[in-house]
This record gives sequence, structure tokens and C-alpha cells, in this order.
Amino acid sequence: MANEERLGPNVPRQPDRADEVQTLAEAPPARPPVGGEALFPGADITRLRNQWTEIQSGFVDEPKSAVKRADALVGEVLKNLSDTFTRERGKLESQWDRDGDVTTEDFRVAFRRYRAFFDRLLSI
Repeated sequence: MANEERLGPNVPRQPDRADEVQTLAEAPPARPPVGGEALFPGADITRLRNQWTEIQSGFVDEPKSAVKRADALVGEVLKNLSDTFTRERGKLESQWDRDGDVTTEDFRVAFRRYRAFFDRLLSI
């Protein structure tokens, strides 16, 4: 018997475990990057999504373990993102932070690349 039937129509229904699993399974679709290539290679994205799906499927039987594994996976993604940012930033800085003649065009190109990288960061 559903909660609404048991408690009446004015009492909110409490989600059961099946609802929790269904909600966890409803991941938003991946969006294409706005400002250029994805921050992770396609093979890495596939591997990470597969790991997430595996972790998610174990939630009902072992919720604590699933949360620990999710935490570790998110930590891995953040570390990889930080490493990518460090590399990209180094490339960008080398375009404008140098001695000698740096033209307005050099700054314009560097600024456009920063904007594209910023858009990539926000697209994940």
C-alpha cells in the first residue's frame, strides 16, 4: 500500500529505496564542450562513466561503500582536472607573459584562448 493511500492525500509520500535507486540512475546527459575539446579524452570519459555506473549499481546493497567509492572517483576527476588546468594555464601564460614585443594581437589571441578554456571548465 502506498504512503498516500495509507496516510491520506495531504501527507507527503516518503521515497522508498526503489525511488532512491531510480533517482541515482537518472544522470543528466553529457553536454558537448562549449569552448573546444573536452577536458578529458573520450576513453577516459567512458572509463569514468563506467566506473560511476558500477559504483551507483552497488548503492542499494552497500551504500557506505558506494559513497566511499564515489568520493574517491570524484577526487580522481578533480585531480585530473587540476593537472589539466595547470598544463593549459602554462601554455596560455607562455603566449603573453614573455619579455620583448608583445602586441595587442598577442593579448587578443591569449584572451580568446582563456575564454575558450573558461568555457570548457564550465561545460562539465
